Amino acid sequence: MLQYLLKRLLIFLPTLLVISLLAFGLSKMAPGDPVEQRNRDMGGGLQRELRDADRVYRETSEYLGLDKPVFYLSLSSAAYPDTLYRIFKRDERENLVKLIQQYGNWEAISNYYHAIRKADRGTEQLLGKTEAVRAVRPLIKQLYLAYKDERISSLLDKAASQTAGDSTLQATIGTSVAQLQETYSQLKAQASPGRLYIPDIKWYGFDNQYHNWITDFLTLDFGESFIDSRPVADKMGDALRWTMTMNLLAILIAYLLSVPIGVFSAVWKDSTFDRVTTLLLFVLYSLPNFWIATMLVVFFTTPEYGMDWFPSLGLGDLPPDAPFWQRFVEAGTHLVLPVFCLAYGALAFISRQVRGGMLNVIRQDYIRTAWAKGLNAQPVIWKHAFSNALFPIITMFASIFPAVFAGSVVIEVIFNIPGMGKLTVDAIFQRDWPVVYTVLMLAAILTMTGILVADILYAMADPRVSYGKDKN
Repeated sequence: MLQYLLKRLLIFLPTLLVISLLAFGLSKMAPGDPVEQRNRDMGGGLQRELRDADRVYRETSEYLGLDKPVFYLSLSSAAYPDTLYRIFKRDERENLVKLIQQYGNWEAISNYYHAIRKADRGTEQLLGKTEAVRAVRPLIKQLYLAYKDERISSLLDKAASQTAGDSTLQATIGTSVAQLQETYSQLKAQASPGRLYIPDIKWYGFDNQYHNWITDFLTLDFGESFIDSRPVADKMGDALRWTMTMNLLAILIAYLLSVPIGVFSAVWKDSTFDRVTTLLLFVLYSLPNFWIATMLVVFFTTPEYGMDWFPSLGLGDLPPDAPFWQRFVEAGTHLVLPVFCLAYGALAFISRQVRGGMLNVIRQDYIRTAWAKGLNAQPVIWKHAFSNALFPIITMFASIFPAVFAGSVVIEVIFNIPGMGKLTVDAIFQRDWPVVYTVLMLAAILTMTGILVADILYAMADPRVSYGKDKN
């Protein structure tokens, strides 16, 4: 068994590696700038208008670990430098990539970029000293995101014209604007597009974003939320408590009811019990849970229909210092309807699977032999037949782990339960990427754990299943 577990782990490790690379890659390709988003969500939406905007941006980038290379190495062309990651602002970095793809000479592009920054700092120092700077400064700012020759030339000409028309501007930033025009002319004259076709491998070492991220993840440090700076582990811990409570209760109820129903339906095939349960379970399974949840909220939580039997949405409003039994009863009454919505669909599906598995087994010769020998019904059904009909149940068991973790998005949103499903949806809409990709990674780990547990249960349920090689 140990050998089998080691083999499975050797398969899981590269799978997790691939999943981690996909999750990390998606985080890098996600729309928006995480630094700008964090500053905005943390009350720094006006930082771009402040004199220390660059400092704030740089400090936030360093805090998030974005001041390091993305990966251990990169395969690109010789036209790309190995220091491009030091350009913190994503939009500026993407514009520099477009210039590289157009001209291929990083040295000339770097000189042009630094000339823009010099002119930008010059206009920043003139804020409030002359009205003309309000016309020149936006022109300089637009150069950060301009890559087409017509656009850049137009902006440079307008900036030079505005600067020449004001004596204060001419005296302070006239040289910077002229230098900016000169560096751009040199950039066009020194274009080397051929360097784009020369492959180049750049090694950055272990101090990179991916290495730091996966190392922190393996030590259960999932980072901080972009929205409220709370540790992701704390936010997920609060949500996971309610998700696991609901799903475990629903799974327990579903299995306790579905197994006997499925077994007796198979044993008493075509009986009144079998036909009635088949019809009822088919109806239950065909009803979408979001519709059932909505109807339950409308008819059983509102006094307008005279059936205010259950509390309204949420989990109640008792304070944390309230007596335990009061909080337990209040939370329990709020969870009745969500648990029912999660359980009835699983009940219908599992019972049909158990019935099908039992029908295949009780038709086998050894079951007929057991009946012919006059054995009692209990051992024949539950010891001989049911033990060999467990495979459909075990197969479904593999999906329980991620389901318990991820929760039900629809049910949690409708009933306003602060579980994992609602947390994930809110994180997606709010672009809280640390939460989203942590959920993705943990769901993948739990899925593979469920598959491993299912394989072990196969061998426990059927002696014919072996962990080792077939010696015959």
